[in-house]
Amino acid sequence: MRQEPPLSVYIVVGEESGDQLGAELIRALRERTGRPLVVQGVGGERLSREGLQSLFPLQDIAVMGLSAVLARLPAIVKRVYQCVDDVIAKDPDVLLIIDSPDFTHNVAKRVRKKAPHIPIVDYVSPSVWAWRPGRARKMAAYVDHLLALLPFEPEVHRELGGPATTYVGHPLIERLDNLRPKDGERAPMSAQERTVLVLPGSRGSEVSRLMEPFGKAVARIAEAWPDAHFVMPAVAHQEARIRDALQSWAIQPEVVIGEPAKFAAFRKAHAALAASGTVSLELAISGVPMVVAYKLDWFFRRLKDIHRFIPIATVDSMVLPNLVLGRNVVPEYLDEDANGPALADRVISLLNQDSVARNLQVEAFNQLDRIMKLPDGESQAGKAAQILLTTAEKRHTA
Repeated sequence: MRQEPPLSVYIVVGEESGDQLGAELIRALRERTGRPLVVQGVGGERLSREGLQSLFPLQDIAVMGLSAVLARLPAIVKRVYQCVDDVIAKDPDVLLIIDSPDFTHNVAKRVRKKAPHIPIVDYVSPSVWAWRPGRARKMAAYVDHLLALLPFEPEVHRELGGPATTYVGHPLIERLDNLRPKDGERAPMSAQERTVLVLPGSRGSEVSRLMEPFGKAVARIAEAWPDAHFVMPAVAHQEARIRDALQSWAIQPEVVIGEPAKFAAFRKAHAALAASGTVSLELAISGVPMVVAYKLDWFFRRLKDIHRFIPIATVDSMVLPNLVLGRNVVPEYLDEDANGPALADRVISLLNQDSVARNLQVEAFNQLDRIMKLPDGESQAGKAAQILLTTAEKRHTA
C-alpha cells in the first residue's frame, strides 16, 4: 500500500501570540490528517516544540512601536525577502501567515506574485473594521482564506470585498476557568468592599500617555469610595516604567505581574479602568464592567483629524466588547476626553450595585458566551486546522 506523501505547511509568525496560535493549530492538524506532517517557516519556542526549525530567530522581527520598526527596517526587509525565497524553494502545500500583518502580509504578497499556485491562509484578521478598511479588498488578491477570531469579522470582510472568512473562535472563550470567578472570589455587591483594576496597557507608548490621567482618576475614586482596593496588573517588560510613574500617584495600587496574577485579580474585580485593546474583551468575559481610554500618538491624531477626507475607520467604537455585542455598552474616552475627572466619575458610577450603567454592562456581557462560542463544543484550533487542511488539499484537486 503506497503511503501518502507528507503534508507540508509553511508557517510565518511575527510575535509570541502568533507562535502560540500556530503551535495549537499544528497539534490539532496532526489529529485530523492521516499523513505525516512537515512544518517549516518562522516561529518561536512553542512552534519549535512542534518540530519547526525557524528560518531565523523570531526576535529579529518581533518589534513593536513605530520608532523601533524604523530603526530596524533594513534588517526586517531583508528577512521578508529571505522568507519569500525560502517559501518558494520549499514549495509547501499551504502557506499559513499568523497576525503581525506588517511582516506576514509582505511575505504573502510576494509569494503570491512569484508562486501563485501556493494556497495562502491568514490566521487573525487585521483590524480593517477600525483602521484602513481598503486593506480588506487588497487582501483578497493574496489570501485564499482568512481565519477570524472575532464573530463579526466575516461579515465585515464580505461587505468590504475581502477574502473568504470564517470565524474560528477566540482563545479567550476557551479560558473561562481562568477568567470567571469561583464561589467567594468576588465579594458580593452588597458588601462595602470593592476591587478596582487599573490597566494602563502593555506597550510603552500606552503606559506613558495614560498613567497621568489614570493616577488622577484613582485619587478621585478613592475619595468617593475609601474602601476601594486598587490593583494594577502589569506585564513584566513594563514593570519598571509603571513603578517609576507610580511615584507621583497620591494613591498607590497593588502591582501584580504575570498572567496568573492578572486573571486572579480579574476574578476579584468589581470595575476596571483600562487602556483599549484585548484586555477589554478579557474583562468583559470575566464580567467586569469597565471604562476604556486611549490616547493617540501625534501621527494617528493627525490622521484622525483628516478622517473626513480619507476612509480610515468603518465603526463608531474601538472597544472590542462593543464590536462583538453590536452595541456600545462600554464607555470610551479618547485623547483630551480621557482625563482624570471624567474617567473617575464613570468608574464611580460602576461601583454602585444599583447603577444602571453597571447593570447594562453586566447583562450585555452575559451574552458573550452565546455569541462567541463555537457550536457543538468545537475547539478554535480544531476548526482552524480543518480549514487549513481543506485549503491545502484543494491545491492538488483543482
